Amino acid sequence: MSYLFEILPSLLNGATMTLQVFVLVLLFSIPLGVVIAFVLQVHWKLLHYVIHIYIWIMRGTPLLLQLIFIYYVLPSVGIRLDRLPAAIIAFTLNYAAYFAEIFRGGIDTIPKGQYEAAKVLKFTPITTVRYIILPQVTKIVLPSVFNEIMSLVKDTSLVYALGISDLILASRTAANRDASLVPMFLAGAIYLILIGAITLAAKRVEKKFSYYR
Repeated sequence: MSYLFEILPSLLNGATMTLQVFVLVLLFSIPLGVVIAFVLQVHWKLLHYVIHIYIWIMRGTPLLLQLIFIYYVLPSVGIRLDRLPAAIIAFTLNYAAYFAEIFRGGIDTIPKGQYEAAKVLKFTPITTVRYIILPQVTKIVLPSVFNEIMSLVKDTSLVYALGISDLILASRTAANRDASLVPMFLAGAIYLILIGAITLAAKRVEKKFSYYR
């Protein structure tokens, strides 16, 4: 037990970095994904082509490779980023692509008649999206969005590849130093706690939107 209290501070420091990455990526990627999903509703073939290429690349290549590309390859063309901003950008671009597809699927389920009704009522496009379309889409996509959020919690462990001292790097450092697997199991327990908290939050949010049924 004394060993657990000895390594816990360093693991909690790593968990703080993990949460920082998680929160920042969430704040940037979901709004970006929503914007991309609605931009796809615009009838402009060239724009659709560019966005689909972006989504294809982000979803078709490993996130670890994207992290390495942004941090290690971009400097060769004069674009240099610190470790944390590079990780945030890579994660945001990757997860925005997934969120865009999730919200696009939700938007496609909305009957076209609702758009026509909004026009008859002289709603502006922004008002239509904000008060009619987005609330319904949000209700539809909530389970998928929370699944991606849970995946994001676990994927944050990839930032160790850039040398960022997150929970996984802190646990691996302690495990290698002390020749013990206890730090890794403790890190796993912290991840389980985070996932459990998100699961509870998901249930509360879904309950809040249940009035759309």
